[in-house]
Amino acid sequence: MKIYKGHLLFTPRRTAFEVIENGYVAVKDGRIVGVSSRLSDLANSNAEVVDLGDRLLIPAMCDMHVHAPQYRNQGMCMDLELLTWLNAYTFPEEEKFADMAYAERIYRRFVRDLWRNGTMRAAVFATIHADSTRLLMHLFEAAGMGAMVGKVDMDRNCPEALCETVDEAVAANELLAAAFNDPEALVRPIITPRFIPSCTPAMLQACGRLAREYGLPVQSHLSENRAEIALVHELEPQSESYGDAYNRYGLFGQTPTLMAHCVYSSDEEIELMRRNGVMAVHCPTSNLNIASGMSPVRTLLDCGVRVSLGSDISGGHDLSMFRVMVYALQVSKMLSVTQGVQPQLTLPEVFWCATKSAGSFFGQVGSFEPGYEFDALVIDDSELNFDHYTLLERLERFIYLGDDRHIVHRYCRGQEIAEPPLRF
Repeated sequence: MKIYKGHLLFTPRRTAFEVIENGYVAVKDGRIVGVSSRLSDLANSNAEVVDLGDRLLIPAMCDMHVHAPQYRNQGMCMDLELLTWLNAYTFPEEEKFADMAYAERIYRRFVRDLWRNGTMRAAVFATIHADSTRLLMHLFEAAGMGAMVGKVDMDRNCPEALCETVDEAVAANELLAAAFNDPEALVRPIITPRFIPSCTPAMLQACGRLAREYGLPVQSHLSENRAEIALVHELEPQSESYGDAYNRYGLFGQTPTLMAHCVYSSDEEIELMRRNGVMAVHCPTSNLNIASGMSPVRTLLDCGVRVSLGSDISGGHDLSMFRVMVYALQVSKMLSVTQGVQPQLTLPEVFWCATKSAGSFFGQVGSFEPGYEFDALVIDDSELNFDHYTLLERLERFIYLGDDRHIVHRYCRGQEIAEPPLRF
């Protein structure tokens, strides 16, 4: 057993931080067995105490919506709306991942940058290419980081090079499910129909069947853009909403489900999300960059919908979940000013979204509570802490002003994670 001593800040509840100055976290076999302000509550003769000094100890970040093959496009092409952006820049880049050498070069950098920014768990879109998707999963395994990785499925409204048959998609997903079949593993497959416009009814039906038969989670996009929603209505006229279209194919909470964006979800769609336990992934940087809109996160939370955060690279331009938190707060304030949505989100709420709420998709992850897996970051904010700030003020300053240079240790499931190599 190891016991870590430091200033503990985490959010066991959505509305407030728990702060333990010079606190202790006891970890055994990757899980937390106790948390206390007193060493005597936790210590035994076999315990090693790791003293972190005046540093902050916080849960590691979870990025619940990120496109790994779009990593090279970060900060580019931000003057286009969603559907034009996909066809002009995103699809051409994703076609390159048929080349395994290219895929390895980009994916190694992607995994390294997640590590650098303190993200120890992620829900990741790959491409339609099964071989490079498998490569990405092996890179996460080698790094010791947790991930749900999806081979993207689509068979319409996309370039020929990215179009596959339903049988091809099923066979590829079944091979990945067989290769990564340990439900306790850090790296697992996730069924990933790109979105309704790029999947025929037969493809959606097959994805729903795969999720049920193999007990796999699902991820996709929901109500991101008005033009997209209009296209879904045209393609699925029998469905009452975008979410209902997924629901009809068994892709909306029948197994654990992530739906990114939810900018224009109707009251009926939000209620269906709540009833089915679908987790919404708020991606504020992406929504602003490609002018989708501003997701009403307060409404989602108040209606009982589970909410997490995502970088949505490369619609989003930054892999740092700390900066995504800042954008989520700023979007909330603008919604309050322009649309009267009250109250605004708070710092503990967005921190909770990026840690405990998001981590629940992976199990008991994202908090410092007994039974939780020890995913953690050690923050040395000494260069930011030039006055007598409280611990909460120090954390807030780090979230707004800090960067990866202030993250001095990273842990996933109790193991310290070294920087993944960039060898080619």
